[in-house]
Amino acid sequence: MSNFANQLVVAEREEMSRCIRTLLVRPLLTERADPVVFDLVRRRRDPLAHWFDYHCGWTLAVEPRLGYARLLKFNAEADASRPARRTRAGRAPFDRRRYVLLCLTAAELLSVPVTTIGLLADRVVQAASADEALSAFDTAQRAERVAFVDVLRLLESYGALQTVDGATDSFAESVEAKVLYRVDSSVLMRLLAAPCGPSRIAVPAADIPARFEELLTGLVEERRYGLPVGGDAADDAQPDTPLSPVRRNLWLRHSVLRRLLDQPVLHRDELSEAELGYLASPTGRQILRRAAEQAGFVLEERAEGFMLVDPDAIATDSKFPDDANHAKVAALLLLDVLNAAPAGCAPEQLAVEAERILDRFPRWGKAYRTEGGAAALADDAVRVLADFRLVRREGGRVVPRPAAARYRVTSATLKEEHPA
Repeated sequence: MSNFANQLVVAEREEMSRCIRTLLVRPLLTERADPVVFDLVRRRRDPLAHWFDYHCGWTLAVEPRLGYARLLKFNAEADASRPARRTRAGRAPFDRRRYVLLCLTAAELLSVPVTTIGLLADRVVQAASADEALSAFDTAQRAERVAFVDVLRLLESYGALQTVDGATDSFAESVEAKVLYRVDSSVLMRLLAAPCGPSRIAVPAADIPARFEELLTGLVEERRYGLPVGGDAADDAQPDTPLSPVRRNLWLRHSVLRRLLDQPVLHRDELSEAELGYLASPTGRQILRRAAEQAGFVLEERAEGFMLVDPDAIATDSKFPDDANHAKVAALLLLDVLNAAPAGCAPEQLAVEAERILDRFPRWGKAYRTEGGAAALADDAVRVLADFRLVRREGGRVVPRPAAARYRVTSATLKEEHPA
């Protein structure tokens, strides 16, 4: 009986850790997309909700009858390293136009349970024309239709939109395409993750342009910590911050663990003195280690910072190194150059090194074999390294961070690309 009880405890721990890591990488989980994991989340929803609230201050909403689970991951800091991406090959990030169309499309879908692609496009045309701050949506232009298709396919991947008949991609080729959709308004309403709903800070439309930044700041205000808008509980230099010791410790715990769970690596020089003090305290260290163990991560603690390693890669949304991406391959090769220059390299130096890589492998990286291609390859590679927190831009130079020393290329053999 004791052995059976131990097996149940082990199984429960494994299920909890799998659910935590899955929700970290897929904060909107639908039963249709992954019925097995969704069933685990449904059965463990109470301890999961407690875990995320205690360690991160994030809210987990599980709706078994509606078939979705939504982890609302709040973060007061803007982070552009994980943009919405097109579901087509290449997974290019959304541009400004696609984000605008996404907002317009989501707003129009809220009022209809079923629609066609043509009717929806007409509604978006009308919505865009009614707002003088927006450029018109012209379905006669193929580029506009392609952007609209990217938005719809993203909503389909979230489970907010379901194709009943037809193919979304057909609209890119013809405005006469016939596609029927069923709208899941409950999932659609959950897409926005903000501690303060937009309706709570609604202002007259005429006031929005002048107060836009203020309104955006209001959306991410978390009142549970007792902070003023834009305040920082970790900043002891703010004498007017109305924080009790309990609220201050709560903010420190949540701010550190949010960043550690969401970022590839957390360097000590990114933390405030208060956050470093919290991690150095017996309580802070115990909570950090327990959280890593319960989530199934291996905690690496070095003199320069912290890293959570997922041995099963469940919580991994992007890999590095990764030979399937030109920019990531170049990023790995350029790390040797950067690690040999602690003071960093100028963009021009990295462009020269990228040119050498292209010369060394003449049938690789064909997309970059244009005028200015080497500079573009170097820029894309640096963006990859910055997203993985391996370098930072400082004074016009690219400077390696301590975690960059983990990587070293001993030999490189790139697969040459052959024409189709």
